[in-house]
Amino acid sequence: MAIDKVTLEILKNHTRAAAESMAFTLYRTAHSTFVKETEDFTTGLVTPDGETFATPTELGATWFVNLNYGRAIKMIEDYEPGDICMTNDPYSGFVCTHSPDMHIWKPIFYEGEIVAFSVGHIHNTDVGGAVPASLSRTLTEVYQEGIRIPPAKIMQEGELNKQVLDIFLANVRAPDQNWGDLKAQIAACNTGERKVLEMIERFGIDIFREGMDDLLDYAEAQARRIISDLPDGRYPFADFMDEDAVGGWPCRLMLALIIEGDSLVFDFTGSDPQLESSLNMPTGGDERHTLLMTGLTYVLYSLDPSLYLNAGIARVCRCILPSGTIMNPVFPAAVGMRTLSCSRLQGLIIGAFAPAAPDRLAGAPASGGPIMNVNTIDNRTGRRIMAAINPMTGGGGGRAVADGMDGSGANQGFLKNTPVEVNEVEAGIKVLRYGLAQNSAGPGQHRGGLGTEMVFQAFSPNTKVTARNRDRTRFTGWGIAEGLAGGASKFLLNPGTNQEVNLGNTDILTMGPGDILHVSSGGAGGWGDPFKRDPAAVLLDVQRGWATLDHARETYGVVIIDGAVDLAATETERAARACAPAEGFYDLGPERTAFEKVWTDANYEALTEQLAMLPVHWRYYAKHRIFAAIDAMPADARTGDGSDVRQVFDAIVEEFPELRAAAAGL
Repeated sequence: MAIDKVTLEILKNHTRAAAESMAFTLYRTAHSTFVKETEDFTTGLVTPDGETFATPTELGATWFVNLNYGRAIKMIEDYEPGDICMTNDPYSGFVCTHSPDMHIWKPIFYEGEIVAFSVGHIHNTDVGGAVPASLSRTLTEVYQEGIRIPPAKIMQEGELNKQVLDIFLANVRAPDQNWGDLKAQIAACNTGERKVLEMIERFGIDIFREGMDDLLDYAEAQARRIISDLPDGRYPFADFMDEDAVGGWPCRLMLALIIEGDSLVFDFTGSDPQLESSLNMPTGGDERHTLLMTGLTYVLYSLDPSLYLNAGIARVCRCILPSGTIMNPVFPAAVGMRTLSCSRLQGLIIGAFAPAAPDRLAGAPASGGPIMNVNTIDNRTGRRIMAAINPMTGGGGGRAVADGMDGSGANQGFLKNTPVEVNEVEAGIKVLRYGLAQNSAGPGQHRGGLGTEMVFQAFSPNTKVTARNRDRTRFTGWGIAEGLAGGASKFLLNPGTNQEVNLGNTDILTMGPGDILHVSSGGAGGWGDPFKRDPAAVLLDVQRGWATLDHARETYGVVIIDGAVDLAATETERAARACAPAEGFYDLGPERTAFEKVWTDANYEALTEQLAMLPVHWRYYAKHRIFAAIDAMPADARTGDGSDVRQVFDAIVEEFPELRAAAAGL
C-alpha cells in the first residue's frame, strides 16, 4: 500500500537532499578542473534493482536522471558491507557510456540486507588510449579509447583493492588527478550511505522501502499527465551531424515520435548504420537507456517544471532500436564521442515534440562547440599538463514567449563556466578573448541564444589540443514556427594571419608556441518571423555587440542610423522584402535544405532498408559507396525516389559474392 502523500513529500525532500549532499561532497573534494569547475559528474540513490529514485538538481550533470545501474549491479557476484564497485567499460553493464566516465556504486546494508545503493560518476579528463583526453572521432575501436575496467570492487569490505587501482593508474596520463577524483567519488558514496541510514532511522525501514517505489511511481504519473495533454499522432523528424567520420559523409539520426494517450514510442528506424568512428551510442538495446531518455526528460521538464526527476519518467516511453546502427552498436564499435551524438539526439527529440507543442517548446539548442583539453608542458617548471578548459556551449532555442538563453542553456546548461584565470593556471595557456559569438543566434521574432567563443594562445611546442564534439560547421540548428536556423560554429588556427587554417570539425590538433586558436559554438534556432521582432530588441543586440548593423538590416529588416532605429526606413525595408511564410514547420538552414534535395526521405528509407540486409561490418562501407555513387550522378539523372540507391546497392552486392547470400537470406 502506498504511503500517505505528506510522508511521501517529506521523504522526497530527504532523498533529494541526500543526493545533493553527495554531490556537494564530490564537488568540494574533486581534483580535476572538469569536475570541480565544469561539474561533469553525477551522484544519486538507486533501488536494489538499480533504478535511480533520487538525484541532485543543484550540482553536477542533469542528464543522468534515468540512469539504471541494474545490469552492472548484477555483474558482481556478491556484496558485503564496505564494498564499493566501479566500471568505466561501455560494454559491461551498459551503465557507463564512454570510457572516461567512471561509475561507482556502494551497497547500503540494513540488518544484513541491501536496501539501496549510493552511486555516481565523474568524467575523467584522461583514461589513456590513443590520444590525450582519450576521445576523438578518428578512433575506430573501443580498444583505442583508453583502459576499460569491467565491474570490479575497488573497495572490498572497506579495504582498498590496490591491484585494480594500480592497473588503472598505470594506464592514464594524469594518475594523481584520476586518483584524487576517485577518492572524491568514494567519499560521496559514503555520504549517501550515511544519509540513507539516517532516513531509515527517522522513517523506519518499511516506509523507506515503500517510499523508493512510490517516488518512482510519482514521477511516472506526473510524466503521463504531461503527455496526455499533447495531441496524439506520429511526428517524424531527422537531424544530422556534419560527418560520420573524419572527412566522411553526413550522419543522420531519425526519430518517429508516436504519442498515444499517456504513452510514447521512439522509433529510431532510419538512423545511420553503426559507424567506423567513435560517434556510436552504446545503449545495449535497452529500450529505456539513459542516453535515449535524456531528451524526453528535457521536453517534459520544459512543459512542467514541477516534474520530479527520477527514473520513473522513463517508464512512459519505449524505444525501437535496430541492432548494428548508431543507436545500438555492437562491440567493439568506438563510442567515445557519443557526447556529440547524444547532444544531437537530445535536440532531435526536442524537435520531434515541437509541432505537438509549438507555443511551449523552443528551436534547436546551440551546439557544435567543443569540450576542450590541453596536453602541454609548463615552460617554467617542466611539469606535464593534462587539463580540461572551458566547455564551448551555446544558448537555448528561441521560444514563443522570449529569446533563448545566451551562451549556456537547453541541453548543455549543466556544463558550468570555468573562470579564465583557472583555465590559464590549470592549462598553461593565455586566453585572449572569451565571450558571446556575434551574429550567431538564429533569427526570429524571438531569436535563439547566442553561441560562445574563445581565443587562446599556446606557449609550448607540441601542445596537443583535443576538441571533442566539434560539429555544426555545415548543418546548423533549425528554427521553428517561421524562425530561422542558427549560425555555424568556427574553428580557426591563427585567424587573421597569412597562416590561418580553417580546421572545420577537426577534433585533435598540435599547436606550436605563439599559435592562436579561435573556437566558437553555433547559435540556437529562432522562433517566429524575424520581421515581427521588436526593432528595439534588435537595436539592443547591436548596442551590446551581439549583432552587426548589416545583420540587423539583412535579417530583421531593421535600419539603424546614428545609434537609433529609423522606424520609417525599417517599415519600408520590411514591407519591400515581405514574402510568403516558409514551407513547413522547420527552417533547416541552406546547407541542409540543399542536401535533402538529393538525399530525400525516400532515398534514406531505401538506404537504411538495404543496409539492414548486410552484416554489420559491411554497412558503413556500403553506405559510403552508395553516397559516393549518388554524389557522382548528374543532377538531372537522380530520381530521389530511392530507385537510384537500390540500383547502386544491387551493384555492390553483385561485386562481392560473399554478400549475395546475406542479402538474399534477409
